[in-house]
Amino acid sequence: MYLYNRVFCRVFLFRKAFTMIEAIMVIVVMGIIAAVAIPRLENDSLQEASDQILSDIRYTQHLALTDDVTNPNDNEWQRHFWRIQFQNMAASNTGWTYSVGSSRDVGGTNIDLAEAAIDPLDGRPIFGLRTFGNTQVSPKVFIGRKYGINNVNFIQCGNGLQHIGFDRLGRLHQGFTASITPDYSTILRTPCTITFTRNDGASFTIQINPETGYAFRTDQPNM
Repeated sequence: MYLYNRVFCRVFLFRKAFTMIEAIMVIVVMGIIAAVAIPRLENDSLQEASDQILSDIRYTQHLALTDDVTNPNDNEWQRHFWRIQFQNMAASNTGWTYSVGSSRDVGGTNIDLAEAAIDPLDGRPIFGLRTFGNTQVSPKVFIGRKYGINNVNFIQCGNGLQHIGFDRLGRLHQGFTASITPDYSTILRTPCTITFTRNDGASFTIQINPETGYAFRTDQPNM
């Protein structure tokens, strides 16, 4: 009986323990899984960034469709178009951010915190003119820190102005923040493209069509 117990205990303990070969195999398998999963996570991050920005471009247009800022008694009413604007807050080490809003000041050109749209998900302003970590605003606006976006390039839609807006019909506008004549001269006639580049060189491009204001990712036109 004593001999049986000793043999049983040795077999049981042997089965519970890992051999060196088994441990090495586990490490190798985990390394392979990590090598496959990490690039996928990075791609998912880029997809998440494009989905979020696309959603807020469409949200901006929705706000414009439901809030007619036309005012025949104000020659500068076009300045109040709902818009999405991108800015590089490099000085504060915050990086690229964006804001959605409508400037309501007389003669105003910038969106203030009180003029920013409210994020329906967290109830905070979509306002990027704050340093990273500011709890007053929606954290999603910090696309530089959140997704590694280090460049935003506008083509055929204001270029250096880095903002676009929509009128009550959902049409796309550029350069309207200095408008003093309500003549719709800021309507875009060609598609606007915005390319977002990540710090590893990966990028995606969003196109907004004139007239309809339809926005989509160029490599995913049906999304």
